[in-house]
Amino acid sequence: MYFNSVTLLITHYNRSLSLERLLRTFSKLDCQFEDIVVSDDGSKPEHINYIQKLQEQFSFRLITTPVNKGLGNNINKGQDAVNTPYTLYVQEDFVPKPLFKKKFVEALAALEEDQEYDMVRFYAYFKYPYLKPYKHGFSEMIFNAWAWGYKKFYYYSDHPHLRRSNFFQKFGRYHEGIKVERTEYKMMFSFLQKKGKALFYEDYQDLFDQVNTSYEPSTVTRNKWRESGNPFILMMREAYRYLRFNFDLHFTPSTSNEKSGHLNNQGGKDDDKFPPKGVVVV
Repeated sequence: MYFNSVTLLITHYNRSLSLERLLRTFSKLDCQFEDIVVSDDGSKPEHINYIQKLQEQFSFRLITTPVNKGLGNNINKGQDAVNTPYTLYVQEDFVPKPLFKKKFVEALAALEEDQEYDMVRFYAYFKYPYLKPYKHGFSEMIFNAWAWGYKKFYYYSDHPHLRRSNFFQKFGRYHEGIKVERTEYKMMFSFLQKKGKALFYEDYQDLFDQVNTSYEPSTVTRNKWRESGNPFILMMREAYRYLRFNFDLHFTPSTSNEKSGHLNNQGGKDDDKFPPKGVVVV
């Protein structure tokens, strides 16, 4: 099936075999996109060489940078290259399941039919706590700042999702030069502060698998304090998150002030030449 209004945006770093697996799986599912952009974050030469060989089998554009600049920069430069109304964002270690194509058609239709929604989420580690049934297994995410618990704040996620490509104009760019978790955290609050609206697939692990093999493990190192299962630490962490999240929601600006440098045909002026300095388009 051909999705002529969608660009598949894949962020990549030193996991070219995982990237190949992702591209092959989309091909096996007969998911064809108007464009595919692979945004690389300064991978080792052997991975870049392998990706360039993959270009002979799969039609995609490779956006590179000389040095690793972090997830924020990697998503920013990848999204800058998108020229279609919609972006399917997937990190390279995810694999779409057979049901994905059917649900993607329904998700795309939802965004086309209802302009109030900014994105559709396809994967999560837990079910969002406040949902209003929509249709086809999707539900509208409901954020209530006064509801108890901190999980309500995890409204936005960098896990696989479909979004409108004018995302930066509404929510700002991703913060750069900070840790991965902080990058996602700040975009999460920008999305909430600017009243973003999203749909969530309730069977949230039926559409994608996240696969990190022994030869291409995750490149993200988690804080041990954040991952601890100690009951006392869990209680302290929940209390801290509840207080900190509420403070940041009401008092802390979260969006990046950095200007795009490239605004695609979804609106805006192209004030600077594209690609930006230090970015190579292959």
